[in-house]
Amino acid sequence: MSEAWRNRTYISIYKNKNKEKVRRFPLIGWKSAQKETKTVETVTEEKKTVVCPACGRELDRAEVVTNCYICTVCGGYFRVRTNNRIRMICDRNTFTEWFAEVAGSNPLHFPDYEEKLREVREKTGLLEGFTVGAGEIYGEKAVLGICDARFLMGSMGHVVGEKIALAVERATEEKLPVILFTCSGGARMQEGMISLMQMAKTAAAIKKHADAGLLYVTVLTDPTTGGVTASFAMLGDIILAEPGALIGFAGPRVIEQTIGQKLPKGFQRAEFQKEHGFVDSVVERDDLKKVLHEILQSHRISTANRDFSCFTEEIPDFDPSELHKESLAKTPLKTPWEKVKEARSIDRPSALTYINLIFENFLELHGDRSYGDDKAVVGGIATLYGQPVTVIGIQKGNSADECAMRNYGMASPEGYRKALRLMKQAEKFHRPVVCFINTSGAYPGMEAEERGQGEAIARNLFEMSSLKVPVLSVVIGEGGSGGALGLAVGNEVWMLENATYSILSPEGFASILWKDKSRAEEAAELMGITADELKRLLMIETVIPEYGSADASTVEDIAGFMKAHMVTFLQKFDGMDGAAVAENRYQRFRKF
Repeated sequence: MSEAWRNRTYISIYKNKNKEKVRRFPLIGWKSAQKETKTVETVTEEKKTVVCPACGRELDRAEVVTNCYICTVCGGYFRVRTNNRIRMICDRNTFTEWFAEVAGSNPLHFPDYEEKLREVREKTGLLEGFTVGAGEIYGEKAVLGICDARFLMGSMGHVVGEKIALAVERATEEKLPVILFTCSGGARMQEGMISLMQMAKTAAAIKKHADAGLLYVTVLTDPTTGGVTASFAMLGDIILAEPGALIGFAGPRVIEQTIGQKLPKGFQRAEFQKEHGFVDSVVERDDLKKVLHEILQSHRISTANRDFSCFTEEIPDFDPSELHKESLAKTPLKTPWEKVKEARSIDRPSALTYINLIFENFLELHGDRSYGDDKAVVGGIATLYGQPVTVIGIQKGNSADECAMRNYGMASPEGYRKALRLMKQAEKFHRPVVCFINTSGAYPGMEAEERGQGEAIARNLFEMSSLKVPVLSVVIGEGGSGGALGLAVGNEVWMLENATYSILSPEGFASILWKDKSRAEEAAELMGITADELKRLLMIETVIPEYGSADASTVEDIAGFMKAHMVTFLQKFDGMDGAAVAENRYQRFRKF
């Protein structure tokens, strides 16, 4: 544990003239320690009404409190004080504050800075704008840090950076996850370059925590801007945000003054940042504790590296319905072209359908952290009989509107980069990866080329080849060319009975080879694109029965078959170290 917080000389600050001590300040370069021994006045009784910051209406305070500090009229979010945030997130009486004694200095001898600090301390009852400590969320222990906007707009000076660094260091030593709530206008101007250095210091501490394989979550609240955004706020393994929160590096006023134009409505808000790939999920305040608990729980369970003997429930044997057994026996064999049409059917169950049927507690995560959130690629964390897994799927859509929204399952570079981000996260936390593939191919548009479509797919092949966790890829519809392969570098590859997996479409094959698109059916016969043919060629390991055709009537049995066989797949890797898992995958592809 860092010794910095242990070996300090302290002075005391008192609540009243009777010398009732409430806090201690360390002597860290204060110009005059005696100035910090001023009496602190007691906080006066709160008013019974509050004014909504969004709509300006006067509201009953008790109703607002009951409603998680959300306006009962317009739904606008109030900023939450430190103690109230602790009360809403932590189990009762479980939070213990750490490093309350840490105090700062006036390194620039900035005029009136020390007096300003005294005033805001008296007004808020806080010694600084950031509180850290340990607490429990439905029994799951975590280190928490909470920023309070009332204290100089949550600005980050030496004390804020120091408390975060100390808390993260202690969390690393005690092997605890860290959750930080941000609410800040950015750097503490009065501390100049000392404030700027806190960005590097906090990021370095978080890197050590990450290297130890520990979970770091940030919750971005209104506002999160400046140096806080450009350091610890955006480094979370998982980044959550409250609805409508302002999130950005340069604030709207700075941007408008710099570029001389009005910003569009919703710019830099939480929903905007999710759409542009920087936020995993926008979570309503009354759901936040539950979501954080689910995240903590899944990461607690997954600490057993490649131990797939730890399924928490007895695994039932899968047995399809008698009707579907009969269908399986009676269904005539389909031609390759018939299977092409089956694979392309809009009624075919989607990746999300299988994810929700096979796995429990699916939490979808969004964005590539660089440009956008490709809706053609979905992914997140789930459990399989209690075993945490990362699930990723190419989602085509089951209606005209959804297909258009999902770009017909044609992923862009940001989709492949999102998938890779989730895979690397899975590797860090020892979670196996399951990919569901249904795409005619990667998106061939001009924008995709500008953003590096080829590089994004190549990077996935490169990184997936060495992932130190088991990877299972399942072709559930079309497996089109490199766009499919970008998620199919698995230890095993499975295909549904009527799915296809091909170098390109039969139409494309016929056009290139014979200059005649109308010969697509003939091409399908020759290309070796069906599950049975690819199984014969050892390109895939398992053919998944469809009990006739994959649709609403058979999807539960298809999902049941996959779920049972996924357990068997994972148990093959029980006790295998990461290098051996990666070597197993390398040898699979080395044979071709």
